Amino acid sequence: MADCGIWLVRQESEALALILQEQLGGVLYRPWLDIATAQKQQFAAAYRLHSQWIIIAASGIAVRFLDGLAQDKHSDPAVVVLDEAGRFAVSLLAGHEGGANRLAYRVANAIGAVPVITTATEALKPLVIGIGCRKGVAAEQITAAVQQALGKRQLNEVREVATIDLKANEPGLVEFCGQHDLPLRILASATVAARPWVTKPSDWVQQNVGLPGVCEPCALIAGTRGKLIVPKITLNGVAVAVVEDTLM
Repeated sequence: MADCGIWLVRQESEALALILQEQLGGVLYRPWLDIATAQKQQFAAAYRLHSQWIIIAASGIAVRFLDGLAQDKHSDPAVVVLDEAGRFAVSLLAGHEGGANRLAYRVANAIGAVPVITTATEALKPLVIGIGCRKGVAAEQITAAVQQALGKRQLNEVREVATIDLKANEPGLVEFCGQHDLPLRILASATVAARPWVTKPSDWVQQNVGLPGVCEPCALIAGTRGKLIVPKITLNGVAVAVVEDTLM
């Protein structure tokens, strides 16, 4: 992500920015070092130097910085706003076409924040899938298990896939999400352990992962306003649960 700029509005957010840079790469901007030029002017001068931006600031500040700069959703840089507490990664500009939605997930996964997506293409999809899997499962195995869980529902109704940090780089899971253009939400094991919502605990998962279950709590945590419509199903080393939004 060398083509990403990380803009720090305040020096107090530097520690958070350094974590992001370590996890994702990118170029750090410390505008407070130039006391002669207003930050808005500095940002305007740098705006087109990167195809992606992470602005660590309040959303209102980011909106003021972007005033007059945005031209077209197909050519504007993707912009994600992250609050200084690292709680929410908001896709603000060029969400779908420019890749800000994907960037929001990458930022969120890197620091344990919540990705905030508001574009209709993604936000109106009602399903969240929780997945747990054994090491080394193939993308085809995951696809088969997901399709079994979905039944008559379609993959294009799925907003995101959620799993725990231990599976963040599981090749088959990453490949599955890439094949179907699904964002992968990574939840800390500690977060899942604090909300062990399972219909039936798994002794195997408890022994090997230290949790009573993965797919159901991950789906329920990610789908915060949802209802579990498909409790855990297992197929060839893959466990899947499906949550549907109740306010759609």
